[in-house]
Amino acid sequence: MLTEELSQLKETLKEVFGYGSFRGTQEEIIQSILAGRNTFVIMPTGAGKSLCYQLPAIVMPGAAVVISPLIALMKNQVDQLNAVGINAQFLNSTLSKAEITKVKRDVLNGQVRLLYVAPESLTKEENVELLRKANISFVAVDEAHCISEWGHDFRPEYRKIRGILENLGKHLPIIALTATATPKVQVDIQKNLDMDDAELFKTSFNRQNLYYEVRPKVDAKKQLIKYIKNHKGKSGIIYCLSRKKVEEIAELLNVNDIKALPYHAGLDASVRMANQDAFLNEEVDVVVATIAFGMGIDKPDVRFVIHYDAPKSLEGYYQETGRSGRDGLEGNCVMFYSYNDILKLEKFNKDKPVTERDNAKHLLQEMVAYAESSVCRRRQLLHYFGEQLDHDCGFCDNCLKPREKFEAQDDIVLAVQAVSQTDQRFGVAHLVDVLRGVKNDYVMSYGHDRLKIFGAGAEKDVAYWTSLYRQITVYNFLEKDVDNLGIVRATAKGLHFVDNAYPVTLTKDHDYSNADEESDDDDSDLNNNPSAPRAADEALFELLKALRKKVAKERNLPPYVIFQDPSLEEMATTYPTTKEELAQINGVGAGKVAKFGKPFLELIAKYVAENDIETDSDVLIKSMANKSKTKIFIIQQIDRKINLDEIAESKDLTMTDLIEEIEHICYSGTRLNLDYYIDQMLDEDRQAEVWDYFLTAETDSMKVAVSELGDEYTEEELRLMRIKFLSEVAN
Repeated sequence: MLTEELSQLKETLKEVFGYGSFRGTQEEIIQSILAGRNTFVIMPTGAGKSLCYQLPAIVMPGAAVVISPLIALMKNQVDQLNAVGINAQFLNSTLSKAEITKVKRDVLNGQVRLLYVAPESLTKEENVELLRKANISFVAVDEAHCISEWGHDFRPEYRKIRGILENLGKHLPIIALTATATPKVQVDIQKNLDMDDAELFKTSFNRQNLYYEVRPKVDAKKQLIKYIKNHKGKSGIIYCLSRKKVEEIAELLNVNDIKALPYHAGLDASVRMANQDAFLNEEVDVVVATIAFGMGIDKPDVRFVIHYDAPKSLEGYYQETGRSGRDGLEGNCVMFYSYNDILKLEKFNKDKPVTERDNAKHLLQEMVAYAESSVCRRRQLLHYFGEQLDHDCGFCDNCLKPREKFEAQDDIVLAVQAVSQTDQRFGVAHLVDVLRGVKNDYVMSYGHDRLKIFGAGAEKDVAYWTSLYRQITVYNFLEKDVDNLGIVRATAKGLHFVDNAYPVTLTKDHDYSNADEESDDDDSDLNNNPSAPRAADEALFELLKALRKKVAKERNLPPYVIFQDPSLEEMATTYPTTKEELAQINGVGAGKVAKFGKPFLELIAKYVAENDIETDSDVLIKSMANKSKTKIFIIQQIDRKINLDEIAESKDLTMTDLIEEIEHICYSGTRLNLDYYIDQMLDEDRQAEVWDYFLTAETDSMKVAVSELGDEYTEEELRLMRIKFLSEVAN
C-alpha cells in the first residue's frame, strides 16, 4: 500500500472511528481486502472485527454487502455508522415494504456504503436482482461459523451464500469473519465459501481481561440477585435456556429493584428493538436473553455476562462471554451449572437428523467437560480453539480457589497405552471401558478384551478415567482427530511420556451432584425432603428449634405450627434480622412474623452479633409478581366461597396443584376458611378425629398422616384438614 493511501486510511480511522492507530492485525486485514483478495479473519469478540470491513467499505467505491444472522447487531452497527455520517442500511424482516423500497433505491443510487443483509433475505430473488444491478465493492460474511454443522449456531442459509454470489455474475472478494472457530470449523468455512486461497488472519483467543467462573446451580436466583446488587450500576447480560425463563428472570430482577428487560425471538420486533436501545442507552442495567437467539449487541462496557443455564456449546459460551469487557476493562463471566440443563438440551436435540444430533451431542459433552473440570478455565477454552497455553492463567475460579490434586503419572501411561493399543481410532467412552475391563458387545467385537491393557484400570471408576482423559488432552498428551472430534490420538508428547514417564499432578473434577436448577424455585418443603441441598448454620438451627419448642409449649401448640423445619433452616442460612427479611422466608409471611417473629428475630440478631456474621440483608429476594397475583386470586375466590374445582379450572391447575398453592398461602401465615368446602366432604365427627390427630402429632408430615389415618381418609381430605387446622390454631 502506498504511503499516501495508508495516510488516508489512518485519517478516516481517526475521523470516523476516533482511533489514532490500528489494533493487532487490523491494518494487514484491511490491506488484503483493498487488494481484492479473499480474506479469512478469526478474531475474538471485542478485538475489532467489525472495523476490518467497515473501514474499507467507507474508502472503496460502491457498497459493501455484510451478511449477518443477527438482526440486533445489524441495527446496532447501522445506528453507530449513521451517527458518524456513514450511510449504512439493512434489509431484513423488520422493515416495511416502503422502507425496503427506499433502501433499494439508495443502494442503486450509490448512496449506501454498507448494506447489511440477513442470510434469509439474501436468498430472495428480488434481493439477488438488487445485488446484480448495484455496484458492490466486496462481501463480508460475519458470524461465518454458522456455515459449519460443527459450529455452535449452524444456519442452512449460510450454505447457499457461495452459490448466490456466483450467480451475481461478478467477481467479488469475500472476507469471512468469526470469533469462534475450532480447527474443524475453520476448514468447513473455507471449503463452503470456496476460499482455500484466502489470506488467513488468526488472533489469539485469549481475552486476558475476562474472569471465568462456574458455580453450582443451587439457590441460583438468590446468588443472581446478590451478584448483580454487588455490581450495582454496571451493565450486564444474562443468558437463559428458554423464552419462559427469560421472562421469569427479567421479572424477578425488576421486582428486586434491578432495571432489566427481556430479549428473545418471541417478542415483537419493535419490542426487541426498544429493549435493545434501552440497554445501549443505559436506561436499564441488565438484558436477559435466550442463548439460542443470541443478542449480538455491540456494547463495549458490559461488565458481566451470566449464563443462568448451560449453553449448547463452548463456541456459543465463548462468543457470549466475549460480549463482556469489550473495551479491555473489567469483564466477569459466570455460569450456573447443573447437569439437568445438559439433559434438557439433549431432549431438544432428539428430533434432529442423526448427523446433526451426533454433532450436538459432542458439543454438549465438551460443555460438560469444561464445566466439571478443575483445570484452568482459560487453558481449556484456548485448547478447544486449537491454541496452547503452557501455564495456568491465575484469573479464573479454578486457579484462584484451592483444588484437590492427585499424582497421575502411572495412570497417564495406562491412558495413552489404551489409545495406542486400540489403534488410535476410538473415543474416550470406549477407552474407559477397555481400561476398566468392561466386556460389552462393542469392546468384544473389536477384540479389545484380549489387549494387554484390558482391565488395567479396573480399580478406578468411570468418572476418574473420564476426568483424566479430559485433562491430559488439555495438557497435550492426546489430541482430538480433526475429521472426527469424538476420536482421540496420542501426540508425540504422549508417546514419549509412555517410555519416559515423570511425575505429573492432576486435579479432581468438581462435584456438582447437588446442583439442581429448580432448588431455588421451591416455595416450601412440605414433604420435608432430607436430600434437598442445605447450607444452614447448624448451631443456629438448633437454637431456633429450641426456641420454637419453648414458644409452642407456652402457646400449647405443636412446634410445627409455629414454623416448619425448612423455614428454620432457611433462617439459619440467610440470618434475617428484620421483619421484612423474616417475612420473605419460605413458609413464614407477614402474619406469622407479627404473631411469632419477635423472639426469633432477637435470637438471630444476637447470634449474628456474637459470631460476627456478615448477612445477606442487602440482597433480600422479593416475591415474583405473577405468584403474588395467583395468591391474591385464590384468597379472593376462597373468601367468596367458590368451589375449589372451579378455582383450579380457572387457573388451569390440577386439584393437587391448587391444594399445594393453598398450603403455601396457609404456611405463610394467611388464614383461610375452607369450611364451606370441607363440610361437604367430612361430617363433624370425622373432622374432629383428624383435628385431634394434628393437635397431638409430632409432625405435620402428610406421609405420616396418611400412614396413621389413610385407611379412613383420602390424602386430599387430610391435606384440606391440615390447612383448616393450621389456619385456626396458628393465625
